[in-house]
Amino acid sequence: MTSDLLAPLDLAFWNIESAEHPMHLGTLGVFAARSPTAGAHAADLLASRAAAVPGLRMRIRDLWQPLSFPLAFGGATREPVPDFDPLQHVRLHAPTADFHTVAGRLMERPLERGRPPWEAHVLPGEDGVSFAVLFKFHHALADGLRALMLGAALMDPTDMPEPRPRPAAPARSLLPDVRELPGLLRGTLSDLGRALDIGASVARATWDVRSSPALTSEATGTRRTAGVVIDLDEVHRVRKSVGGTVNDVLIAVVAGALRRWLDERGDGSEGVTPRALIPVSRRRPRTAHPQGNRLSGYLIRLPVDDPDPLGRLRAVRTAMDRNKDAGPHRGAGAVALLADHVPPLGHRLSGPVVGQAARLLFDILVTSVPLPSLGLRLGGCPLTAVFPLAPLARGQSLAVAVSTFRGRVHYGLVADAKAVPDLEVLARALHEEIAELVEASAPRAADGRS
Repeated sequence: MTSDLLAPLDLAFWNIESAEHPMHLGTLGVFAARSPTAGAHAADLLASRAAAVPGLRMRIRDLWQPLSFPLAFGGATREPVPDFDPLQHVRLHAPTADFHTVAGRLMERPLERGRPPWEAHVLPGEDGVSFAVLFKFHHALADGLRALMLGAALMDPTDMPEPRPRPAAPARSLLPDVRELPGLLRGTLSDLGRALDIGASVARATWDVRSSPALTSEATGTRRTAGVVIDLDEVHRVRKSVGGTVNDVLIAVVAGALRRWLDERGDGSEGVTPRALIPVSRRRPRTAHPQGNRLSGYLIRLPVDDPDPLGRLRAVRTAMDRNKDAGPHRGAGAVALLADHVPPLGHRLSGPVVGQAARLLFDILVTSVPLPSLGLRLGGCPLTAVFPLAPLARGQSLAVAVSTFRGRVHYGLVADAKAVPDLEVLARALHEEIAELVEASAPRAADGRS
């Protein structure tokens, strides 16, 4: 294992973190226990296997040596820890009757920045028939797909294909060859034009804000989580009847659930069209490198104010199609790409400002995290449910992550506990919304239209 510089987006995530807004991803996996001691056995397995996973031995070290890294001053490297102790990262907790209550409290706590920034918390169930594992990975260490690879490496051996390592790039000087200067100049001008285009789109996206106060929050540092499971067959039924993609339907379900939640809490949904950031992975499937984040995104307005569930789905589909036509390198949702145009020291100095600016760009994060379709086990105990948990941006009260796993859709909700004391209402609304969409699309299926 060797050290490598953090990519610009990784460095941005490392620097925008604060005590009230930790920048870690989470995944809460629920397993069927084979014995009352299955949780303790799982903790032992995780600790023993973590030592053999190179990506889990990597810590992040700040760079302040201008003579050694003249173009990386103020940046950071990802480097192996020679005395790595997995027992500092894997923790066994007391039995609990509510995995999400404990997960919420654990998601509040920032990861220790002086050692590899990840943790695995094993939560035995009081019922003795299940246990859960909460994985936390700092966003500077991994995006959702990379976190999946690291977590899967700790499960029982499976037939899941190994990621294809990319060939190492040849070593080169930090000073370019004179013959490369024309090409570098053209590339720089092209990058500048793209950055200006994205910047203009970001500026336009901050105008005409039609969100809801329920989606904003002062920093309290508190967290609640909730999980919702729906049948993937129902999603496909809607998709086949109305059109669009599975992801379109899942986003439309979020829009409808927000409408129900806002109306039930008395905030009202009339005129509310919050801006949702939909992250888009730029990582190739089954590719292990580069480490860290390979992300862009789409920005769409959720049609919360539309009373018709099929109208909401059509609006989401239209917005997503428009973004896909433009591509992940254009538009306000591609704001993550601007990180590539900021020098390391700029990320260091602007981190707190960038963290606060998120609320100006989008109102809610709705992200999809891919999972393998095959069964995963830990100590012989099958994984029965898995809830992805996204970091909560500064100034926002709610984040939504979704995964499909073995024929079911799992929504993971993360909220500011003080701003959203009624998270269970939103969770129930997700169930109600997919039921309404299935019912609303049923006549189309009966008529044979697609």
